[in-house]
Amino acid sequence: VAWIKKMFELERAGHGGTLDPKVTGVLPVALANATKVIGNVIHTIKEYVMVIQLHAPVDNDRLRKVLKYFTGVIYQRPPLRSSVKRVIRTRRIHYIDLLEHSDRYVLVRVGCEAGTYMRKLAHDIGLLLGVGAHMRELRRTRTGPYKEDETLVRMQEVSEALYLWRNKGDERYLRKIILPVETAIAHLPKIIIRDTAVDAIAHGAHLAVPGIARLTRDVAPNKTVAIL
Repeated sequence: VAWIKKMFELERAGHGGTLDPKVTGVLPVALANATKVIGNVIHTIKEYVMVIQLHAPVDNDRLRKVLKYFTGVIYQRPPLRSSVKRVIRTRRIHYIDLLEHSDRYVLVRVGCEAGTYMRKLAHDIGLLLGVGAHMRELRRTRTGPYKEDETLVRMQEVSEALYLWRNKGDERYLRKIILPVETAIAHLPKIIIRDTAVDAIAHGAHLAVPGIARLTRDVAPNKTVAIL
């Protein structure tokens, strides 16, 4: 994030969810005013591809059975090297897909709630299998609406796109890298308001029914919504 701020000559930039050292993958970075909405991305679903190294071989059926135990709400205590208080908390695992199993190596795809520790998940799977295990490799393939196959770019590509824009006036590649801020709220319920209500809302007024033009079906009490 510090590099991106320097490259774009910006005062503000923020990221959508920390990646541990040696973990690769999707890290959304908000530029300038977009930092105000990046918090909505931090608390969305995350998807990882993880290599688990077992400390002894296990058969495939036993492995599949144990992985099923970890689908749903699980208890986790953050590991020693973490930035949060080490208290037991619950996190939801939406799915664990077994992609490959060869001897002591297991490749899984995990969809989970934000704040789930993959390193701890690998350790706990090893405990339940009775053989022990640890996380060997980890890659984040999705953060909320941002997916590896659709939006991921390398720092080198950001640098090259900036060079083409600044030196040759070609902004095509920059437009592929910098996405509209609306993509950060793509997953939220939406309320479209009338032009006449915009000024009042911008000055802190509550939104009343006459100011609403339309809304999505998933708007509900106590839910965070996007007003457009």
